[in-house]
Amino acid sequence: MLDSFRDAFRLPDLKRRILFTLGVLLIFRLGAHVPTPGIDAEAMSSLFDQGGVLGFLDIFAGGALRRFSVFALGVAPYINASIVMQLLVVIFPTLEKMQKEGEDGRKKIVQWTRLAAVGFALVQAIGMTFWLRGLGIFSGQLFEGAIVVCTVTAGAIAVMWLGEEISDHGIGNGISLLIFAGIVARVPEAIIQSWNMIRLGEMNFLVLLLALVLMVGVIAGCIMLQEGQRRLPVQYAKRVVGNKVYGGQSTFIPLKVNQAGVIPIIFASSVLLFPYSIAKFFSGDIALFFQRIFGPGSFVYTIFYVVLIIFFSYFYTAVVFNPADVANNMKKYGGFILGIRPGKPTSDFIEKVMSRITLAGAVFLAFVALVPNLMTQFMGITSFYFGGTAVLIVVGVALDTVHQIEGQLLMRHYEGILKRKDKTGGLLRF
Repeated sequence: MLDSFRDAFRLPDLKRRILFTLGVLLIFRLGAHVPTPGIDAEAMSSLFDQGGVLGFLDIFAGGALRRFSVFALGVAPYINASIVMQLLVVIFPTLEKMQKEGEDGRKKIVQWTRLAAVGFALVQAIGMTFWLRGLGIFSGQLFEGAIVVCTVTAGAIAVMWLGEEISDHGIGNGISLLIFAGIVARVPEAIIQSWNMIRLGEMNFLVLLLALVLMVGVIAGCIMLQEGQRRLPVQYAKRVVGNKVYGGQSTFIPLKVNQAGVIPIIFASSVLLFPYSIAKFFSGDIALFFQRIFGPGSFVYTIFYVVLIIFFSYFYTAVVFNPADVANNMKKYGGFILGIRPGKPTSDFIEKVMSRITLAGAVFLAFVALVPNLMTQFMGITSFYFGGTAVLIVVGVALDTVHQIEGQLLMRHYEGILKRKDKTGGLLRF
């Protein structure tokens, strides 16, 4: 592994991408500490010390929401816009056709997603400003409130831009890496708080040890989930083209158990926290009812969380994986699955297998996401931030980034293998 990291920094292009990604993440972390004008930082911190859903939201913001910095909204508006746009693509055939048209169609959908993200950011910024004004944390008038709304909205747009810059010019998925950075940034604080609780006698050392063992088990389960796959054997028929014989070899189609990665967790969390966040902006019995029903840890929240994880696992798998295209490509090049006729029967078979393993992966994904949180509640570790959701995101994003780096290294090494000597005895690389 150390050799791979050393090789990565020896390649100029890959080194540039890695350093660019680290630089953008540094800018994101600096922005999380830039305060929004007019906000009482001490009152805001006291509000978050009460715990509840605000602390849960702040984990993904990397502390930016607790400080109500310019990046307080984080990637939430962009994620909500992406969810809405992907649902609309499935519902409306015109958008689906546009997405399949090619690069131009996808660029239009991306542009509409950005505009929707700005709308979500503006609505959330206005709602949070009124909410903080009602709590006495913000005491400004209309002009000062407009400044806060514009500042936080601009911060959300900047975060969206930083994520896209990482995806285009860096390494890894930009939005996922920003969430990853926000979660990892809280690890030192969680370690210090856990140590202080042990020192003050508020936590038993054996309980903490059990939590750490549980966390290691969750990480192992996440790795198995991310790397697990079902391999369908494929045989290619021999073809004679001129004097050459092609085909005849055996290979396989790797079907990932968790094709959607950490997307179901992120989408499910964003969807469930939206009604709770809106309810926090109002007062009255109805608002309190929604806060109690949809608050993290409640029975209704847990049920909806599991259902949404399973739903988004199937939904995102259907978006990124098309069995019909795989079957058509196999038929085009003379490939077939043993015992299955080429064409639609092969497509139906692949879809059936994919549906089964996606269900298993989705259930296990929900199980891993819930068990640590439930154990944390039973053990009473109120400041322990290594919940299942956070661990799943961290492990999934880390594995995806490492795989992309390995792919870049493999591509460079493969190019170095193809070489021949010139007339002077030197080596020519292709």
